[in-house]
Amino acid sequence: MASRRMETKPVITCLKTLLIVYSFVFWITGAILLAVGLWGKFILGPYISLIADNSTNAPYVLIGTGTTIIVFGLFGCFATCRGSPWMLKLYAMFLSLVFLAELVAGISGFVFRHEIKGTFLRTYTEAVQNYNAKDERSVAVDKVQKSLRCCGVLNYTSWFSSVYFPVNGIPPSCCANISDCNASDLRNATIAPTKVYQQGCYELVTSFIETNMGIIAGVTFGIAFSQLIGMLLACCLSRFITANQYEMV
Repeated sequence: MASRRMETKPVITCLKTLLIVYSFVFWITGAILLAVGLWGKFILGPYISLIADNSTNAPYVLIGTGTTIIVFGLFGCFATCRGSPWMLKLYAMFLSLVFLAELVAGISGFVFRHEIKGTFLRTYTEAVQNYNAKDERSVAVDKVQKSLRCCGVLNYTSWFSSVYFPVNGIPPSCCANISDCNASDLRNATIAPTKVYQQGCYELVTSFIETNMGIIAGVTFGIAFSQLIGMLLACCLSRFITANQYEMV
């Protein structure tokens, strides 16, 4: 009995070390999700409003998920150091739930990417049609057009049917060269097209989604399957500790 306990002790020590390292990495991913959620809430709010029909809870979901992972990451370290079998089993159960949630999220995002594009076309068209240069969506439209060097939905002609055009013309954010743009030119349907970007924003944004969706899905699946490593380590450690405690009795 004593010799077997001596044999399992190095294995338990090794598993504890690996699980603590894994829990620390898991904790870091939670901190990253929390940071991304806060960034999305306070910095990307206007952009997100252009993609969603109504106000989206995505930033709150990321904040909540990140906070939960941080708490359970610390719990995993505590359970490992304590060597408690039931705590390790609870930690493994939580990792399995995270694995399933991330797997579903990754598959859903990849499968419904075309619906995301359709929603963006509808909401961005509405934002252009109701543009007033003041509200949150209008500011987001200006930022998209400036940063992507695009104009309108499909092209600059999208602005001709907006409520903003009859009085103010095409917004200055469409100008290819702001120093060569003036208000009278932007109100002139003949001159304005020579002063603004020719490509529409919808094509640029959707091509970005198509190009990067595979990468995003791959990273999501990779992170999801990494939970299996944590589950395996936690279950193995719990089993070895339980067996070791049984032999001591």
